[in-house]
Amino acid sequence: HSIVTSHDVPLSDVAQGEVFTKHVDQPDSAYAEAAGLNWLGAASPQVVKVVAVSDHTISTTKITPERPTRAAAEAAGVELARIHLAGAPAFGSPPLGWPGPNFIGTQIQACEPDPDWARFYTTQRVLPFYRKAMDAGNIHDPERTVERACELIAAATWESAHVAPGVAGRIHGDLWSGNLLYGRPVSKNVLTETALDDAGADNGEVDGGGVKPFFIDPAAHGGHPETDLAMLALFGTPFIEDVFEGYQSVRPLADDWRDFIPVHQLHPLAVHAFTHGPSYGHELLRCATDVVRLLG
Repeated sequence: HSIVTSHDVPLSDVAQGEVFTKHVDQPDSAYAEAAGLNWLGAASPQVVKVVAVSDHTISTTKITPERPTRAAAEAAGVELARIHLAGAPAFGSPPLGWPGPNFIGTQIQACEPDPDWARFYTTQRVLPFYRKAMDAGNIHDPERTVERACELIAAATWESAHVAPGVAGRIHGDLWSGNLLYGRPVSKNVLTETALDDAGADNGEVDGGGVKPFFIDPAAHGGHPETDLAMLALFGTPFIEDVFEGYQSVRPLADDWRDFIPVHQLHPLAVHAFTHGPSYGHELLRCATDVVRLLG
């Protein structure tokens, strides 16, 4: 397997107990995750480092969890914006050095490079999982509202304030709150620094050199940056407004960017409608209705 290794941590620098090892069943899943972590990590030190990877395991630097702080949340936004700005060759591009497949959780998803974001997003992200959810009986959509939403997305003119034509962001791709950790590395050998290390008191808390954000478990690919932000909003994350503030200090967003959040929530809701059942099918239909109202 060809995996980018320039950001891997030498085993000699990591003692026993300083790594987290995850076991996976799907062939290539561990290698895909390792490639994604290395690709994102090339743009930010706040991505956990890959220590080792095999057919069924991936080991990364271990993080001691801590309570999030507002300063750490703001730092998360700063680092996420830097990752996005590192870019990708095209929408749907897999991580550098990894030809695919791409995984979101346990599910395989396509990563076929496409210069058109709307086409990539609807045909490779939303519709495949929507159809699987329909086949599983997890969504009742006789009016094909989700398909109508995708048609409107594909037909819309996406201004550069939202996504520049042909300019893909380097996105995490599965950024729910469980994949944004707050804490400290167990190993001081791999302790990372951020631009906000010297942040002072914030609401009675001091974060300088303390609690930091760490990104884990990506489904990394070339995509729309606001997709990551919308997923954080979908499932909720501590101090989310501070995340957004930090993000916009590096990569400003359009004034109406929040109006388009439902567009970007179609994919994770379609995945969950397939994997987690009808309750998410209802949420997917509600979200698609919002998209039709927005773009129709």
